[in-house]
Amino acid sequence: MANTTFNGPVRSVNGFQDISISATTGAVTVDATFGATTSVTNLTATNLVFTDQNHPTTAAINATATATAAEVATGYITSTSAAATTITLPTGTALGAAIGATRGTVLELYVDNTAGANTVTMAVATNGILSSAAADTAGSFGDLTIAHGATGIGRFTIMFSSATAYVFTRTA
Repeated sequence: MANTTFNGPVRSVNGFQDISISATTGAVTVDATFGATTSVTNLTATNLVFTDQNHPTTAAINATATATAAEVATGYITSTSAAATTITLPTGTALGAAIGATRGTVLELYVDNTAGANTVTMAVATNGILSSAAADTAGSFGDLTIAHGATGIGRFTIMFSSATAYVFTRTA
């Protein structure tokens, strides 16, 4: 098939696939699928990161603990604890290694406490710092507690200033 150039948006109901075809066998391999939930973040010339906002994998933390890098990397943590719970984020080194972070990498983290019976409080670890907005505006960007019940969802942004250090702030 020839190359085709479009002027305007290209639309598809069922998504797009990037494929490769083996020169020897003719076998088709799907290299990437781009669907309705695919988004592009942290787009630079050397670092293209795709994130799926549906969070097909989540982590459950139901007692005070330090979250593993793998749990945070899911982008979605649930808590159903009846007791007050503190979730400490992993070190910047551990989290950066888990997601292949470089300076400018951004990770959105949702904490869902809608099924919990008490508050969840977020804390940062070594090489994790609160953004100046978080430190200066404790009632909004700095609010590190997530209520329980219907309003118990918080969205946090983790922004890497290097491969081993991040800045943490609440964004919703």
